[in-house]
Amino acid sequence: MTDDARAAASSAEPGGADEVADARAIEQELRDAGHARTELPVDRQLEAILMIADEPQSLVSLGAAVGAPVPAVRQAIERLVADFDGVAGTVRRGFELREVGGGWRFYVRRELDVVVEQFVEAERPARLSQAALETLAVVAYKQPITRSQIASIRAVNVDGVVRTLVARGLIEESFTDAETGAINYVTSDLLLQQLGINSLDELPLISPLLEDGVGGFEQNEGIPDGRV
Repeated sequence: MTDDARAAASSAEPGGADEVADARAIEQELRDAGHARTELPVDRQLEAILMIADEPQSLVSLGAAVGAPVPAVRQAIERLVADFDGVAGTVRRGFELREVGGGWRFYVRRELDVVVEQFVEAERPARLSQAALETLAVVAYKQPITRSQIASIRAVNVDGVVRTLVARGLIEESFTDAETGAINYVTSDLLLQQLGINSLDELPLISPLLEDGVGGFEQNEGIPDGRV
């Protein structure tokens, strides 16, 4: 076999020269990406993550996300809180970074709630979508319930729908799980008013409408016997 033939054979075989070169190139790209990320300030990385977080994030989870030790994350969070609060001459923002249920999350400042409510009231559609109605039904019959539990029942992502229902005042945050940081949702008094009922006891029976009798709506504490 000639030298050219040997070279061609080695390139064609698994783990040949071409594949080795490609693997090395990928490894270098990953190293470069990791290096670029480490050059970004921890404060900015945390700010970006918290901006899209739907649930309070613990210091441990934030540290794992940015690859920083918990003490460094805690100091960065304190700097962000001070920055958003207008400490040391910075501009006081319309939102704040608040610790809730052992985690951190962005919230609108309480004094601006009225402004946000007016905006949402003007922007929200008059009628709920089918997805919103289905999600609202899940909350009504399974409350208190977390966003992930709702998604499990409906088998779709419900983040946007839950935000819509909260914005419209039909469901509300009840409490945050101390272990997972997940927010539990319940229906509001406004929903009872909209449905024209006095309590959840007056919700119609749903079991006859389910093919298997129970489906995803197992008996849940707080809902009367036979309600599901």
